Amino acid sequence: MSISNPKQTFLNPVIPFAGTILGGLLPGEMVLIQGSVPSDADRFQLDFTCGSSVKPRADVAFHFNPRFKLRKPCIVCNTLQKERWGREEILYQMPFAAGAAFELIVLVLKDKFKVAVNGAHVLEYKHRLHLEKVDTLLISGKIKVEAIGITTISGSVSPATSLTNQDLEVKRVPFKGELVKGLSTNRSIIIKGKTNQNAASFAVNLIVSGSSNIALHLNPRLKKSAFIRNSFLSGCWGEEETRLENHFPFAAGQYFEIIILCDPQKFRIAVNGLHQLDYKHRVQDLSCITRLEVVGDVTLQDVKLL
Repeated sequence: MSISNPKQTFLNPVIPFAGTILGGLLPGEMVLIQGSVPSDADRFQLDFTCGSSVKPRADVAFHFNPRFKLRKPCIVCNTLQKERWGREEILYQMPFAAGAAFELIVLVLKDKFKVAVNGAHVLEYKHRLHLEKVDTLLISGKIKVEAIGITTISGSVSPATSLTNQDLEVKRVPFKGELVKGLSTNRSIIIKGKTNQNAASFAVNLIVSGSSNIALHLNPRLKKSAFIRNSFLSGCWGEEETRLENHFPFAAGQYFEIIILCDPQKFRIAVNGLHQLDYKHRVQDLSCITRLEVVGDVTLQDVKLL
């Protein structure tokens, strides 16, 4: 597992597992679990609980329970309050496969949990208990866990069709988002994601409205440790820029955060909290830059325009 500045990690935990979440579970945090499902698995479960009491049983804010050996395999979600289960929410889809590895991500938002498996969105579960009471993660059943990581992603993810002062729903790449009213000075774009395990390259493009012109092309090439920048205008690529102020910031299988800040004369680019480069505007009218595109060997976690 590779998480930038994790709040907490557990490696090769024994199942059943009970782990205290330091500081509790907060909006803007992400729980990532890497493991595999045994070939004979019938079910397993994750429980985000309010303490670890057995008698009386601790409240369960979010019960996530894949069940394999039913006529219709499903995932059951629920909440336990005062030792009584609530109404089940059942998803008749199964993103896990018996005998196969998986990567499970639980995004913690102010109003709900969002779950993704192997880079694809699976379900949402609205909070029924106050999130601030959650302080324990329980894992049980037929499952092998290699690593658990808890990290802050700073921000929330909400369904949207355009980027305003909101995040965009976690989506698969290639990704396209509309920048409402275009860019302007002092606005920032924040892109958070993870490069694929065998990633060769990916690209972030800021595209001019009604054209194929690319005002800013950011192209990390991981095999060559090169961070290419350019613009595609009037059917032609311009002169590439490659110099960095710090070491090459990307690696295969690792999480990253890119911040693009629009200054009056240039874009300022930071990766994982370190300023990497400036790129002078080759398209002067920032308001005509209305589309964001991400392509290549990455999975997105969060995209936001501030």
